[in-house]
Amino acid sequence: MGKKRVLLVDDERSLTQILRYALESTGTYEVRALNRAASALAAARDFHPDVILLDVMMPDLDGGTLASQLEHDADLHRVPIVFLTAIASRGEVAANHGTIGGRMFLAKPIDLQELLACLEHFTA
Repeated sequence: MGKKRVLLVDDERSLTQILRYALESTGTYEVRALNRAASALAAARDFHPDVILLDVMMPDLDGGTLASQLEHDADLHRVPIVFLTAIASRGEVAANHGTIGGRMFLAKPIDLQELLACLEHFTA
């Protein structure tokens, strides 16, 4: 079976570099990292991700708007989206079983084991 494809969209370049390296070093994931949300829809169409990790607050396009665009795309609407956020604390996310408003969330700073468990859930 091939590697699972993860599209990572976050304006923090250092975070995307660290997460890309950490995920790819497992040998399980192929990661395409973007630091501009405006280019993510086209990249997702090209990359065909198994899951999308999406920052909530970005300067060029917020994560909620991008998620809506992805969910209304005929080819991408079934791809799971996991939001990454510094807005909610790890405790708040955990208290809601990883969801806020029916959406999957991971709190920043990202815990690698938590991220891997989340990805395994969506790509198993």
